[in-house]
Amino acid sequence: MLMKDKKVLILGVANDMSIAYGIAKSMKAQGARLAFSYLNEQLQRRVEPLATECGADFLFELDVMVDDHYQSMKEAVKKHWGTVDVIVHSLAFADKNDLKGRFLETSREGYKLAHDVSAYSLVAVCNSLKEVMAPDAAIMALTYHGSTQVLKGYNVMGCAKASLEAAARYLADDLGPEGIRVNCISAGPIRTLAASGVPGLKTFLKTIEEKSPLRRNITTEDVGGAAVFLGSSLSRGVTGQVIYVDSGISIVAE
Repeated sequence: MLMKDKKVLILGVANDMSIAYGIAKSMKAQGARLAFSYLNEQLQRRVEPLATECGADFLFELDVMVDDHYQSMKEAVKKHWGTVDVIVHSLAFADKNDLKGRFLETSREGYKLAHDVSAYSLVAVCNSLKEVMAPDAAIMALTYHGSTQVLKGYNVMGCAKASLEAAARYLADDLGPEGIRVNCISAGPIRTLAASGVPGLKTFLKTIEEKSPLRRNITTEDVGGAAVFLGSSLSRGVTGQVIYVDSGISIVAE
């Protein structure tokens, strides 16, 4: 098994349709041990059954805008595992009002919020957990093609994902001497809770079915397979990269 006994933190599971959950299932199937974060008590009730289904070792609260939660996360890792081998960052948020209308109307607070939750959180997670990362740890963050091309309705999230990808490269350089790898997975659109807030999702999905090289939309299992690769020793020479799992739509000129 590619992930046998690797200890994996899954950050950002919302429900059984989320990309993070698809990754968790794929890694579990390859022998990984799992731990899940939840945002608050309300969402804890959603995440607990999924964690039970996957046989997760523990759960912990993580609101990335609360500094104390980072310390609590590290203490939970120390208590239950000692060290962590893989971190899956699937955390993003923007005010829905900033995903409507024109990008130039993005509010200052909305811009800060999207970058804080969606990009800075990766830096903060890595900084918090650096003392408990295994020497060959792998970190991966979920991004989207709206970071490099204009997709109507993605607006400030495109900027936040561009920031996330840049952060991953700088983290890869910072942590590389310690043998720790940092990469991004740019997943095509999937009907998830997070994606439902993006105007034009149906159009994006239809475009991929009609114009992508594979002529189909991707699944959470597709993303899970790429995540297993990045979390395993098969990718030991890969860091600072954005791996596209999008049926090839990103290579097609509109």
